[in-house]
Amino acid sequence: MKFFIDTADLDEIKEANDLGVLDGVTTNPSLCAKIGVRDFEGHIAKICEMVAGDVSAEVVSTEYDEIVEEGRNIAKIADNVVVKVPLIKDGIKAIKTFSEEGIKTNCTLCFSPTQALIAAKAGATYISPFLGRLDDISTEGMQLIRDIVTIYDNYGYETEVLAASIRHPMHLLECAKEGADVATMPLGVIKSLLKHPLTDIGLDRFLADWDKLQKSLEE
Repeated sequence: MKFFIDTADLDEIKEANDLGVLDGVTTNPSLCAKIGVRDFEGHIAKICEMVAGDVSAEVVSTEYDEIVEEGRNIAKIADNVVVKVPLIKDGIKAIKTFSEEGIKTNCTLCFSPTQALIAAKAGATYISPFLGRLDDISTEGMQLIRDIVTIYDNYGYETEVLAASIRHPMHLLECAKEGADVATMPLGVIKSLLKHPLTDIGLDRFLADWDKLQKSLEE
């Protein structure tokens, strides 16, 4: 499974990348607005320089011609940039065009298996099902991951399942068990994967025993 960080914050990306387990980055207009990005293309270029893996940068257009024009410009930013396109009719049409032109795409805001199926047929590089947002409305988001993985396996689609809207370690664990190709998550979730109380207790005990040994040797 590949780990992506879901942020536009350069400091957070650096911290995750320094762990040595980061495979890519996903951004969106909300994340860029959150940190006050003014030069969008310049900011995406900086992110692409920081990480070796794919970096998703989202279009804000909703009409086919505008999506294609904007996406082509985004694709020119760096070799590892991925054009993120919303799962709407004109978005699917644009993804088909991008696929024919060899431009990588991330089809975002997926909430149903049939949406994922049509995105794969259009040639999307990634599909981004938002499981956490489904959980928020009392729907089992993980079932969406299961269904998409099953459908893609049934027909051999190459589109990678990029599980998004991951809120906690159990989301990540279940996605890994169900065979999602990628999980994108905030820095806090990535760091929480390291945590277990028995690890902390065990380390404290080891260090305390070591200190006792050193003191006994000094006596």
